[in-house]
Amino acid sequence: MSRHSEVPVTSVEAHEPPYYVAVFTAVRTENQNDFSETNARMEDLVQGVAGFLGMDHAQTPGGLGITVSYFRDADALTAWRTNVEHRAAQERGRAEWYQSYTLHVAKVERSHGFLNGADEAP
Repeated sequence: MSRHSEVPVTSVEAHEPPYYVAVFTAVRTENQNDFSETNARMEDLVQGVAGFLGMDHAQTPGGLGITVSYFRDADALTAWRTNVEHRAAQERGRAEWYQSYTLHVAKVERSHGFLNGADEAP
């Protein structure tokens, strides 16, 4: 399992819109050789992208994984999409780790949150 289970459960805070989200949903294959290591590398790598705002991840008991990545603007999202190491991991994912996946990209026009009873609207 990835290191997601080792950190406290929190969600990405609300940001001042507009910004972008990439929603990646996937069902994995049984072959997960080197997946955890590559996934950890991608998490470290995306944090270095100027304009990266954060990431939420969830996994269902049935095997559906959902990762939502947040980016300040389209340029930041493009920088991540075209990163050479990320592209190589995508290829390996299609060849080995994913039975199926979908990617949805959207521009966020409204955002607010709730934390300990305090409104978090920017």
